Amino acid sequence: MYLMVIVINKTETVNEILEMFYNIGIRGATIFDSRGMGQTFMDCESPVVGGLRSLIYDQCRPNNITILSVVESLEQYDRAVQEVEKITGSFDEPGTGIACVFPLARLKGFSPNNKQ
Repeated sequence: MYLMVIVINKTETVNEILEMFYNIGIRGATIFDSRGMGQTFMDCESPVVGGLRSLIYDQCRPNNITILSVVESLEQYDRAVQEVEKITGSFDEPGTGIACVFPLARLKGFSPNNKQ
């Protein structure tokens, strides 16, 4: 089992992404509003940090969405990311989002057989 973390900057795509997850067998996820470092810098009044504004302005969105989900395999993670990128654009492009995955040593409260 793995913990998949996906941060998307195009918040308007979250429902489409969740529907796609369901269609590929990912039956649960936790979604929360998040805010990136770039936007925090944009709001900062510090002259040091404020100088970075012009470098990051075009890549900033006020908010983003972070999605956490347990996936059964690295193949399922790869498929989910591939499908997310069809919706949001490539994560290789600045300001699109990020995706990563972590192995889980122990997990309670999740059953891969629970196909609700």
